[in-house]
Amino acid sequence: MAVLLVPASADARTHYAKRTLHVGSQGSDVKLFQKYLKEAGFTTRPDGVFGRATKRVVVRFERAVGRRADGKATPSDQRLARKAAINGLDVMGQGSGGQGYDAATSNPTEKATMASDGRTAIAPDSAPQEVKDVIAAANEITNKPYKYGGGHGSWQDSGYDCSGSVSYALHGGGLLDKPLDSTGFESWGSAGKGQWITVYANSGHAYAVIAGLRFDTSGDSQGTGPRWHTDMRSGSGYVVRHPDSL
Repeated sequence: MAVLLVPASADARTHYAKRTLHVGSQGSDVKLFQKYLKEAGFTTRPDGVFGRATKRVVVRFERAVGRRADGKATPSDQRLARKAAINGLDVMGQGSGGQGYDAATSNPTEKATMASDGRTAIAPDSAPQEVKDVIAAANEITNKPYKYGGGHGSWQDSGYDCSGSVSYALHGGGLLDKPLDSTGFESWGSAGKGQWITVYANSGHAYAVIAGLRFDTSGDSQGTGPRWHTDMRSGSGYVVRHPDSL
C-alpha cells in the first residue's frame, strides 16, 4: 500500500489562521504563528504551545499594528504576522493607528522622553522589554479622561482612575494579572524604589514613575486623567513599591 507523506510544514500552512489562538492553544498552527512572529522581530520560542510568554509577545504585536491588545491571535492577526515575516512588512505602519511603543523610534538616553506629540512617551533603547511594554500600554490611554473606578471592571474602559491607570500600564508589561486599587498597591511587589519602575501608593491615590517619567492622573496643567509628566511630585505619605528585578 502506497502512503503519501505530507510534510508537517505544509500541513501547518493548510490549517494556519483557521481559528483564534489563545492561552492554552496547542498545535502546528501555533508553532507556525510563533515562527512568523519571531521572523517579524517579535521574539518568541516556536514550541507549539500558546502560553503566557507567547501572549505577552502577541500583545506587543497587536499594539504595534494598532489592533486591540487582548493577547488573542485572531485569524486576521495570524495572517498579518505571516505577511510581516514573509514580505518584510513594516508592521508599525499597519492597522488603525495604534498608539503603542514605536520600535523604530530610537531613544539612546537612559530615561524615557516625551514624544513630539506631547502626549506619549518614548522608552529608552536600553530598557528591558517589560519596561518598553509598560510604556507602550500607558501610551494607549493618555487620551482618556479621569473616571472614578475606571479600569477596574475591564481593562478596556472609557476612562481610568489613578490605580486603574497604573494597573493598565503594568498589565501591558505582563507585571499584573488583575487591576489593583491604591491600597492594594501598598503591598504589591517589593519595598522601595525600583531601577526602572516605582509605584507610589496610599489609601487615596497611586501613581508611578517609569524610566524617569511620572505617569499620573493628576498633578499639573496636563489635566486629570492618565498622563505623562516630566516633573516629579513629593512621595511623602506614600508607600513605595517596585516590581521584582525592575
